[in-house]
Amino acid sequence: MEPTSAATFTVRMPKVTYSKPSDVTAEEGRVLVDGPDSVDVALTPEAAEETGARLINGAAKAAGQNREKRIDHRPK
Repeated sequence: MEPTSAATFTVRMPKVTYSKPSDVTAEEGRVLVDGPDSVDVALTPEAAEETGARLINGAAKAAGQNREKRIDHRPK
């Protein structure tokens, strides 16, 4: 059996974090996303559903990270 190497990837943090949500519409069987920084994307309904689920999961994780920052972790 051939040895396999682990996949490597780089996580890129955006230079700007936007607080304005993207606009989303449905036209002719496609989901159109128009967002900040010239985001202009057309997705199939299936890709839009998966992207939406990933956004929700990412938002929940980021919100938890922000709450974690505000907690005083020093012993009482």
